[in-house]
Amino acid sequence: MRKLVFAAMLGTSLALSGCVISVDGDSDHAYQSDWQDKEQKNRRGINALSPLLSFKEVTSRMGTPDFNEYYENKGNTYQVLYFRTQRLEGDGVTTKDECTPLIFKNGELAGWGDTAYKLMAASVN
Repeated sequence: MRKLVFAAMLGTSLALSGCVISVDGDSDHAYQSDWQDKEQKNRRGINALSPLLSFKEVTSRMGTPDFNEYYENKGNTYQVLYFRTQRLEGDGVTTKDECTPLIFKNGELAGWGDTAYKLMAASVN
């Protein structure tokens, strides 16, 4: 009888030796979910924007940008906020090419996206 119980315990032990139980969840999955959620939230927020919204209204809706630039030219003020909307490199670092720019002229939303940024930059120079 003892041999039978020992054999059963040994068999159970061997069967469970390859089993891994995750209590906290996969940290890579949690990290991936965070940036995917942020990108999706930013894309939804940008899709809901309309021209001429104030800087304060946009930042209230969108939150803190990943990058923020400000400059003055020919009596006008320009501010460009960059919000991450896509992942290009899995390096854990957000770069401007992974973001959508929002362009403000004199405190009002003048446009967003790469085309709007390029047109604005060409008109300022």
